[in-house]
Amino acid sequence: MKKFAVLVCLILFVSCQKNNSKTVKFMALDPGHFHAALTLNTMYEDVDPSINVYAPEGPEVKDFLSKISAYNSRDKNPTDWEVNVSLSDNFLQDMVSKKLGNVMIVAGKNSKKIDYVLAAVKAGFNVYADKPLVINPEGFIKLEEAFKIAKENNVLIYDIMTERFEVTTGLQKAFFMSSEIFGSLINGSEEEPAISKLSVHHFFKYVSGQPLVRPAWFFDINEEGEGIVDVTTHLVDLIQWEAFPNQIIDRSDIEMVNAKRWPTVLLPSEFQKVTGYSYYPPYLSKDLDGENLKVFCNGEMNYKIKGKHAKVSVVWNFKAPEGTKDTHYSIMRGTKSDLIIKQGVEENYKTTLYIKPNEIENFENNLVTALNEIQGKFPGVASTKISDSLWKINVPEELKIGHEAHFGQVTSNFLTYLEKEELPVWEVPNMISKYYTTIEAYKMAQD
Repeated sequence: MKKFAVLVCLILFVSCQKNNSKTVKFMALDPGHFHAALTLNTMYEDVDPSINVYAPEGPEVKDFLSKISAYNSRDKNPTDWEVNVSLSDNFLQDMVSKKLGNVMIVAGKNSKKIDYVLAAVKAGFNVYADKPLVINPEGFIKLEEAFKIAKENNVLIYDIMTERFEVTTGLQKAFFMSSEIFGSLINGSEEEPAISKLSVHHFFKYVSGQPLVRPAWFFDINEEGEGIVDVTTHLVDLIQWEAFPNQIIDRSDIEMVNAKRWPTVLLPSEFQKVTGYSYYPPYLSKDLDGENLKVFCNGEMNYKIKGKHAKVSVVWNFKAPEGTKDTHYSIMRGTKSDLIIKQGVEENYKTTLYIKPNEIENFENNLVTALNEIQGKFPGVASTKISDSLWKINVPEELKIGHEAHFGQVTSNFLTYLEKEELPVWEVPNMISKYYTTIEAYKMAQD
């Protein structure tokens, strides 16, 4: 009997050790961007609630810790993170040497991000990183090396593509997959691309109910990167993800046609409102035009992907009109219909999907059939006929969870891949091609 009891204890011990070895433990490195906190806006079943934070002293890490504290103390669905903070100038070395986790979360200065990623995969850590992973050609070379080392060390690199979880984007992809509704993607032209995406952002905004304070370095293109390599990462990703689902995109499939960049000019009062600084730090002097700051955060690229013309544009303004947020426009042109996402005045600044049929006959019946299939994934979605040539897709409010909540969805997705110890076969080559696209646009815009 004693031998049996010992055997049971031994089995339980081994089982516990095996379960513990599967536990995901986050480490937050130099969390200089609010996206680092948004990944922790919810708890995850298989993630250890104890988080180790490695960072230099400064306002960025204080803001990160303040947000985590607010999540922990809120009335509705509070989190329960236990934060262990290590502040020093050698924060990266501290994380690597102590090895107190297996997933590095990084969202901060984009200029340093790829070096953090490289150090992490060399140390055998998985990487969960905010976009963009790279902002210049030198960084892209390091990114290729990082993916090679990650494969050798059996760890994952995954960037946080929240826009894949925006409901109208998901519906646009779902209707794209319906041959009866969309047909097939046209080739398009430079003047009328087969697929276009425009994103309008604002420096001053509210996050988690509070005015967002941006670090001064956010306005330094050497640190944050230009707009053509930053927000465009999401848009290029969506073009690949929607138009070529589950397909591997190789850099040979990408042909850059043209690209351009231009600045948004901030007044000293606007800079102070969003950063708290009453002066420009010396590293921004290169971008001053008198008393105003020129930030090259706007960009546009026209390119071909697998022979289809695509266009990506990003625009930054200082502040959105009252009651509005960042906006998104997208169009996919098909042989049978166009799928259009708008977020303007007519939509009350709420993202809305329209379908513009090119073939009227049998369209209504086909739409009913398509909706019946789509409702399995998007329950409650319906349509309104505006005219024979325009239909509006109605989305229940419960499916519109908002940008901040998308971080929890992406993180849950990442944790699923982490448990399997692999990404879908197309993810890594498509990440490489995505950043190849943005960097090629960057180089062309500089010329």
